[in-house]
Amino acid sequence: MFTRHNEVPALSTWPDKVAAAHYNIVHRALIRRPEGIRLKLPGLKTLEMILQNDAWIIVDRAFNDIPVAAWTNIDADCDRALNDPVECELRYFHGHAGMITKQVLELMDELLNEQLKEGDDSHQVINFPQKE
Repeated sequence: MFTRHNEVPALSTWPDKVAAAHYNIVHRALIRRPEGIRLKLPGLKTLEMILQNDAWIIVDRAFNDIPVAAWTNIDADCDRALNDPVECELRYFHGHAGMITKQVLELMDELLNEQLKEGDDSHQVINFPQKE
């Protein structure tokens, strides 16, 4: 389990919300791989994303996995609908981290959607019979 985001001092920290679409896909992916997921982010050179149940961390592998930004204290246990955003805390460890967070979340969605589609023959959709 990655813990450097708790050991390195953050430049700034404040309350935030993660969109339901982002949270739901990460939650589904972590059900399949509860030990955590590490994603290489195409187009962002040395940046990677570490997904854990308690935090989502952007790290720079060129600098020994130093955190760049992290969503922590994700309040998934709150009473919410599937389309409601999830409250969390956003930490920036780099002065320009705010420039990439939106792009990283979009890349994360694309990569996880591809991984979740691969080899998923565990279910079948059955159409309801039509009334005549």
